[in-house]
Amino acid sequence: MTGAAASVRGVTFDYWDTLVGVDPRQRIRDAQIASFAAVLEEDGQPRPGHALVEAFEANWQAFEVAWSRNIGQYTPGDATDFIAAHLGVQVSDGLRGRLIDSFRRTGDRVALLPAPGVHECLEVLSARGVKLGIVCDVGLIESRTLRARLHDLDLLRFFDGWSFSDETDVFKPKAEAFMVALDEMGVAPQDAAHIGDNAGTDVAGAKALGMRAYRFTGLMDRGDGSVEPDAVVADLRDLASLLDL
Repeated sequence: MTGAAASVRGVTFDYWDTLVGVDPRQRIRDAQIASFAAVLEEDGQPRPGHALVEAFEANWQAFEVAWSRNIGQYTPGDATDFIAAHLGVQVSDGLRGRLIDSFRRTGDRVALLPAPGVHECLEVLSARGVKLGIVCDVGLIESRTLRARLHDLDLLRFFDGWSFSDETDVFKPKAEAFMVALDEMGVAPQDAAHIGDNAGTDVAGAKALGMRAYRFTGLMDRGDGSVEPDAVVADLRDLASLLDL
């Protein structure tokens, strides 16, 4: 271990499109729409496919407004209320609960793909005594489901700290989003690195906090030139050497 990277004691990872991605043959939104539609059908309030697509698109725009403004978690309950109102659905308490649960069922079932080199990367870092954490901006699949899916992929066991926005009520790039995980890991920002796919949230947030920041392109390339990372990584097996570990 040499040079500027000698003090790296912890690494935090983004979740979506960094640790795992979605099988391109099965988009999450398509699965959410199908599950939501099935519940409405069972309740005797079916809606045409184009109306459901429009409602879900409008809902995602509402989510992105909340995300970009960092005004707190936009929950499956918020999404259910928005989509139902958009569709003109009469919502009883029982129906609302089933619609909310449809998002959890989608998260349980959608096919996930581990990122290139993720197992080998985590094995190497963990074996070398590096503390590992996750900093995740949660969408409409709750953190309890996200943890369970990592367990299914034999990835959960590697992590020492967590920061899921539906538990912290804060999104990246805010410093608090990173600090929750770093505090649990017992690692100071200047001794840590973060890797994620999003330049505006992952890279910008980590660099502002004094962390090293790496942009991952192995599943999705979201570089926009707004913030330069310390390096771009396409295969997570390369991360340990970049950190000089």
